[in-house]
Amino acid sequence: MIYIIKKDGTKEGFDAQKIVRAVNKSAQRILYTFSDEEISFICQFATEHAKALGKKEIPIADMHNIVEGALEKVNPAVAKSYRDYRNYKTDFIHMMDEVYTKSQSIRYIGDKSNANTDSALVATKRSLIFNELNKELYRKFFMNRNELQACKDGYIYIHDQSARLDTMNCCLFDVANVLKGGFEMGNVWYNEPKSLDTAFDVMGDIVLSTAAQQYGGFTVPEVDKILAPYAQKSYDNYVREFLKYSDPSWEGREEKAVEYAMDKVRRECDQGWQGIEYKLNTVGSSRGDYPFVTVTLGLGTEMFEKMISISLLEVHKGGQGKKGHKKPVLFPKIVFLYDKAIHGPGGICEDVFEAGVDCSAKTMYPDWLSMSGEGYISSMYQKYGRVISPMGCRAFLSPWFERGGMEPADDDDKPVFVGRFNIGAVSLHLPMILAKARAENRDFHEVLDFYLEMIRDLHKRTYDYLGEMRASTNPLAYCEGGFYGGHLKP
Repeated sequence: MIYIIKKDGTKEGFDAQKIVRAVNKSAQRILYTFSDEEISFICQFATEHAKALGKKEIPIADMHNIVEGALEKVNPAVAKSYRDYRNYKTDFIHMMDEVYTKSQSIRYIGDKSNANTDSALVATKRSLIFNELNKELYRKFFMNRNELQACKDGYIYIHDQSARLDTMNCCLFDVANVLKGGFEMGNVWYNEPKSLDTAFDVMGDIVLSTAAQQYGGFTVPEVDKILAPYAQKSYDNYVREFLKYSDPSWEGREEKAVEYAMDKVRRECDQGWQGIEYKLNTVGSSRGDYPFVTVTLGLGTEMFEKMISISLLEVHKGGQGKKGHKKPVLFPKIVFLYDKAIHGPGGICEDVFEAGVDCSAKTMYPDWLSMSGEGYISSMYQKYGRVISPMGCRAFLSPWFERGGMEPADDDDKPVFVGRFNIGAVSLHLPMILAKARAENRDFHEVLDFYLEMIRDLHKRTYDYLGEMRASTNPLAYCEGGFYGGHLKP
């Protein structure tokens, strides 16, 4: 009896039928079917050569070589398929060994590569270990040889390899569109908020739920304009409440009602922003980190729009924590949209600007984005009245027009920014590309174009891959209106 020594060191009796099953799988991968005569030849060839070795115990690697020899005589294409799968299994073992090594490091040492993740937490450890596996799978099954070599040599760097095949990167989420008329989240229907405090709570839930379905920055653009209608609802509720329970004969009753309602709405504003800051900085998302959430504000000129902006700036300036030990929190990142026409001396929003300056002087927030200066962002605002908020920290979208797409259909066509996203970032190492061009005595732009085309091809493949996914992978974005055109069937 001949025994086969398997990879794990165990022994198993020689069985020609196992060879039949293995070679049939290799044939199926190239859509080939063996005849009975071919199967008989392979079994006979393998049996005779195994006996010819004169050993009672044959290592599995030697047995593979015998089977490959049989397949080369019957069908070389199937032999190649068998060999490729054998190599793939070997590569997979090495890959899993690498993942295991990294997982042990994460479990017992931790990971400090991302300040938004607390690797001491169990949920984060699980996420980080999964990310290591996903990264290896991405390199093995999605990247081609040229891309792998370019990354290894350092000419390009593909960010977020652990998540690129699951979802998209950064976005400008259309919270207003999701809230309007109500929406479904987690198989539960949410009615549209009827007050500002509820709007804050629901907005926080939306942010945490949706940000967990992507891997990049999550921006709520022009949040002051989003929340203002709900501030108006709260105001109307408080006025009615005051008038209902006050004496109709009371002199100045209407003025007192307005004063009462404004105080209550302002209080809702402050508490709402405090709740958002606590939620975004203490409640990790299901992806295992604290999402990079940004809000932009400052262009709202109405009473409640200004109140919402000033409230956030003052709450952030005050910080969170114990009395006497308060400190500013990281999220949401605040970006102030500055327009000289309304924020300059005597402007209708000069008070909002002053609140921004006070906050910035103490906390280095907000960041400032000019709508009245020079450059791409301000030119789009001045021409179309559309704001390009940053997605997370620093990514800005190029225009996509409502009717024309990449280019405007006519002078009345408008660009769309809110509700859009990108599908991942790839960095170019320009100094190394220049050094390569000089070393090879080639034109810099020729070498640069080679890597640019490589990146474009990668993005197009990613786009096609993600385009095949179902809308239910991110329901608030694709089914409830968070993204542009996002009312798809799950």
